[in-house]
Amino acid sequence: MATSSAALKPPGQNVFSRAFEHAMRSLLLILSHRRFLGRLATRLPFTRPMVARFVAGESLEAALPAIRRLHEAGFGSTVDILGESVTSEEAARAAASAYVGALRLLADNGIDLNVSLKLSQMGLDLGPSIARQNVGRVLAAAGDLGAFVRIDMEDHSTTDATLDLWRSLRPVMAGQGDVGVVLQSALRRTEADVEALIAEGARIRLCKGAYKEPASVAFSDKADVDAAYLRASERLLLDGRLPALATHDDAMVDHAIEFAREHAIAPDRFEFQMLYGIRRDLQERVLADGWAVRIYVPTGREWYPYFMRRLAERPANVAFLLKSVLREGRRP
Repeated sequence: MATSSAALKPPGQNVFSRAFEHAMRSLLLILSHRRFLGRLATRLPFTRPMVARFVAGESLEAALPAIRRLHEAGFGSTVDILGESVTSEEAARAAASAYVGALRLLADNGIDLNVSLKLSQMGLDLGPSIARQNVGRVLAAAGDLGAFVRIDMEDHSTTDATLDLWRSLRPVMAGQGDVGVVLQSALRRTEADVEALIAEGARIRLCKGAYKEPASVAFSDKADVDAAYLRASERLLLDGRLPALATHDDAMVDHAIEFAREHAIAPDRFEFQMLYGIRRDLQERVLADGWAVRIYVPTGREWYPYFMRRLAERPANVAFLLKSVLREGRRP
């Protein structure tokens, strides 16, 4: 009888691992509220380059030179104005106004009209009608400009609300630009969601998922998440509408390229998406091989709490970021 990998682990290892992860998450969440650390990081000579590596600018205007450099190198871009979980209707309206202004600024500068937003930033926690009104404003402006808007996905508790809002607001963009959604392979429901959304002609971005979810709704083992990602990516490559494969995992990228070649799927039928400053070596390799690569560019003053909360949701991301820097073999 085969011996499980869990049985080979020393007693107490899982307990220690969980305890360490809990402690790390608690520390990162505490630090996320210490905004002075973020301000300090932008001023100190030895941390400023690292901040600039992952955040293009504290405003879209400041980020424009970095975005232009990406375009000159052949990359596409998606702008994300950082912010989430607003606590007032005024803040949600301000976030929507910021996106409307950003779309106009991108248009004025001849830059890729492609943005990504979070519903909690648009007021979803305050009520679906508030989020719908604010996202509707953004989509109306995007439609006038022929822009593309991606509605990002947050934790599993918002999945149904996100897809419902996407379906109800999609007609706003009919014939003028488009609006897409995101699915996470870590969620057990995603395989069914992929089939439903392919049938609806949705533009889907597939990612693994950065949130720490309960085992009842998500795969807890990395191998299962990876296997689900591979299955979903193959379905999207075959029948999806301009799917975006968001990953920094060499194995996922290489599998998609091999699959596309085997099935004569042209490079303009899909794209890879990666985060600004993460695995630049991989970004350049994939682009040089002739495949489309879009860079997700975060901007805004809320970079520090956003960054720390992303790390807290899955502390393993700390090691991921460090390995990303080391693997490139270059300075930030």
